[in-house]
Amino acid sequence: METRLLIDVLFGAGLAAVGWLARELWSVIKELKEDVSGLRENLPKEYVLKADMENALVRIDTKLDKIFDRLEGKADKQGNHLPRRCEDI
Repeated sequence: METRLLIDVLFGAGLAAVGWLARELWSVIKELKEDVSGLRENLPKEYVLKADMENALVRIDTKLDKIFDRLEGKADKQGNHLPRRCEDI
């Protein structure tokens, strides 16, 4: 009878440990779900989407290309009407 009691106590303690572990895992999973839902709400407020960033960079590149084209087409760059050195004067 003593071995039966020992087996029952060990089995009960094992089940209690498994139950405690399952409860802890459940609470951690619940907290993670809350964190992920909070992240979904706050992420668009703090970070920019990749497509939006690419769109903005394309617009900036287009404007820079226009500026560079204007600089290349300036009147003083087209002709060599000014001397390069003082000795040429």
